[in-house]
Amino acid sequence: MSYKVLYRKYRPDNFDNVVGQDYTVKMLKNAIITGKNAHAYIFTGPRGTGKTSSAKIFAKALNCSNPIDGNPCNECEACRSFKDNPDIIEIDAASNNGVDEIRELINNVKLVPTNSKYKVYIIDEVHMLTASAFNALLLTLEEPPSHVVFILATTDIQDVPITILSRCQRFDFKPVNKAAIINRLKYICSEESISINDDAIEEIAVLSAGGMRDALGMLDQLSSDDKTITLDDVSSYFGSVSIKKIDELLTSIDLGNTQEVLNILREIKDSGTNYAVFIEKLIDELRKTAINIKEGNINTNFYFDDIYNLIFDLNECLCNININIDPYILIEIVLLKYVKSTLGNNTSDNLGNKSGNNFVGNSEKYNPGNKEIERLGNNINNNPGNNVEVLGNKLKSKKEKVLNKSKIDLSTRINNCFVEATKNDKSVLSKQWDDFIKFLMKKDKSLVSLLADTIILTASCKYVLIESKIDSTNELINNNIVTLEDYFFEFSGNKLKFAAINSEIWQKETEKYRFNLKNKIKYSYVPEDEEESAISNNDNDSNSDLSTIEDVAKDIFGTFDIK
Repeated sequence: MSYKVLYRKYRPDNFDNVVGQDYTVKMLKNAIITGKNAHAYIFTGPRGTGKTSSAKIFAKALNCSNPIDGNPCNECEACRSFKDNPDIIEIDAASNNGVDEIRELINNVKLVPTNSKYKVYIIDEVHMLTASAFNALLLTLEEPPSHVVFILATTDIQDVPITILSRCQRFDFKPVNKAAIINRLKYICSEESISINDDAIEEIAVLSAGGMRDALGMLDQLSSDDKTITLDDVSSYFGSVSIKKIDELLTSIDLGNTQEVLNILREIKDSGTNYAVFIEKLIDELRKTAINIKEGNINTNFYFDDIYNLIFDLNECLCNININIDPYILIEIVLLKYVKSTLGNNTSDNLGNKSGNNFVGNSEKYNPGNKEIERLGNNINNNPGNNVEVLGNKLKSKKEKVLNKSKIDLSTRINNCFVEATKNDKSVLSKQWDDFIKFLMKKDKSLVSLLADTIILTASCKYVLIESKIDSTNELINNNIVTLEDYFFEFSGNKLKFAAINSEIWQKETEKYRFNLKNKIKYSYVPEDEEESAISNNDNDSNSDLSTIEDVAKDIFGTFDIK
């Protein structure tokens, strides 16, 4: 059989060819260079990360007549005869795990090497040894003859007794990072003249989960066909889902396209993709989206909180899934929940949280209770005999609740501050702020206690945003905002409008500001007293009750007309 599989053909023959284990390789090379060799080593890590290969290279370097920078020269007699060297003993602990095999090993340890400096025992999958075998090995492992070196390898370090671990130098082999796997695959494809797309190589690197051997095995299987290997080939062969398909799914969720979301999920399920692989890749893409949102590099209806909650929902689905239920049913329900939210059905408040399309720029103010007013208004049209006074009382009660909750419209003031905010205005006001608080000491000590730890976040010629570290303090400041503004006018002669917000709101608003700035979306002023003017202008209107109800609705909820 002349053909040799890729992972055997490209098994590294020196430390420089070991992929993704730079620190471990450096330490092993230093041991060869300095001659400070331990009598026992244990290599641990996931499958296919180079443990056995490194053990063989180290064994070869130990016996090499002319090591070069810690690497075996691969030219001396010891290096060239390494595969047939009787002094290099490889043992598979999975099939030689009994005490009798270990006793035989102990008896052979006493024999001097045939033609090498060291007799090296490489015991693979050492965790498979029985308790009796481990106990039999203890004394020899602790004090072997000077010509013997043990190299133990395992994928399950937790199953190796601590008495064994304490007698060995431990080296942890980490999963090979994706970039290193991609580079190695590209090199091998070039050497073997394998035609493959870059996205297919990346998908193989993802599916290998940090195992170089697994990646080469997949490439070997795909290369049996002479045609160019594509991303679809990788996905269909190994039951995977492509990044492209994940992106299509997230785009459909972002746009609120329920039917497309269901179609993509059905396609992924029918392709045989393992649900755990699908969730892991979906979470990874969501992570990238979250980072882009924070950096302002993406145009999306998603909020960071959407991504945060969705990731945790998917993780819970992954951890607590019931094997009696089709996993894709649970995944489908979780994702549909977020399709609804991106359509704006889950409105929140007017402090920078979700509110329909209020993600960018300066859109409509959030009007809590708008649907109720519309329903009541329609009820009046359909039933002219209804008691208009009842509706007026309901609207008045609604208004009082909103006004009691906050004395100012935070979202409007935040928006208006961003219209003309400058660093100079902030700098000037920051310099005045301490003097203003000293001025207040003589005027209103209770207000001073609220403003003591506040800082200036940003300012314009008309508006100022300040922050206290305590949320309840921000609320109290806003409840006394008129008093604050009057005192500041008395102090400086400038009529400014203030608003106190917490760090969470500030973070969201600055993210939105950066996004708008990048997309050339300009802020514009929103009049704060438009509704009050409407009520004032209609005080003497002869159209009595119905007109008053309409004005109250405008005062609370913005533009609203009863037809």
